[in-house]
Amino acid sequence: MKLHEYQSKFRFAEYGIPIPRGKVASTPEEAHAIALEIGGPVVIKAQVLVGGRGKAGGVKLAKTADEAEQHARQILGMDIKGLTVKKVLIDPASEIKDEIYLGLTTDRAARRIVMMASAAGGVDIEEVAAKTPEKIIKVHIEPLLGLRDYQARDIANGIGLSRKNWQQFISIAKALYRCYVANDASLAEINPLIVDGNGELLAVDGKMVIDDSALFRHEDLVNMRDLSEETPAETEAREIGLAYIKLDGDIGCMVNGAGLAMTTMDIIKLYGGEPANFLDTAGGADADKVAEAFHIILSDPDVKAVLVNIFGGITRCDEVAKGILDAMSEVEVTVPIVIRLVGTNEQEGKRLLADANLETATTLAEAAQKAVRAADTATHN
Repeated sequence: MKLHEYQSKFRFAEYGIPIPRGKVASTPEEAHAIALEIGGPVVIKAQVLVGGRGKAGGVKLAKTADEAEQHARQILGMDIKGLTVKKVLIDPASEIKDEIYLGLTTDRAARRIVMMASAAGGVDIEEVAAKTPEKIIKVHIEPLLGLRDYQARDIANGIGLSRKNWQQFISIAKALYRCYVANDASLAEINPLIVDGNGELLAVDGKMVIDDSALFRHEDLVNMRDLSEETPAETEAREIGLAYIKLDGDIGCMVNGAGLAMTTMDIIKLYGGEPANFLDTAGGADADKVAEAFHIILSDPDVKAVLVNIFGGITRCDEVAKGILDAMSEVEVTVPIVIRLVGTNEQEGKRLLADANLETATTLAEAAQKAVRAADTATHN
């Protein structure tokens, strides 16, 4: 679950990280009042869960409250990469002497949280990593010890930060680590962490991504979720207990098990196709859940064919077959479907599908090839 910039920064502030004393507005009039309260120049920033706001015109500087209202009127309702701006953050403008990137994520290979920092702040860290990886300083954190002062000092030294800012940097780095752990985050970053006109460090932008699997521990974070900026299909899938992610291809996938789902997508790509989604029905999916999954896949207009790949361990193949037939009786199916069932009650499942004249396959390779051919045919017709 992604948090908006203002949500991330306000959460950072709870752990002692210095941020601009800004407020959120949802109307131009609110923006005017906030700018008037702040006094002096302000920055109006679109609040959308996507990057590239500045290039799209979603970040503007205003010298007066009237100008802030004018900019807010232009930004609110703006479409940025398919997302509509519904809120703007009004922050006091800061004099920027230097920009730093500081972030935390989980290094799965090292089985540790890793803190990353770079003197090349204010730009996409992915771009820095690709073009000048030597500019990124990384420190892995022992979970039983947490981030130690000497590690934060090593980072400050590595990015060439002035010694007079080291102590404040250490405090901010340790606060960010505490925030990351306490909120079960998978990403927490400040970009940029600036040295302002007074020579102090200030987090002028922030981003947090929360692990969905841990949200049962964080009711306050659940209430921050902005459903309007999520794909409706992903929201629907989550509510019924399915793992669904929309992708850019045209072959819909319904698979039980995350590993098998990723393998299925790889095989589709091997034979020249592109998966339209990741969808894991989980191990014990019954007919009702399979039917719901089918509804979600078929609601995607990009889908030209569907590949169902089920291994019947906990899941019974006949239950899956019934779910598919139930879904097809309720939804008009206009795309070809290829189904591979292997495992518990496999023969009964295949019999049900054969009686309905549905396309089946014995192996995953055969299923993928049939699905790719069907999608290609549908595309060129």
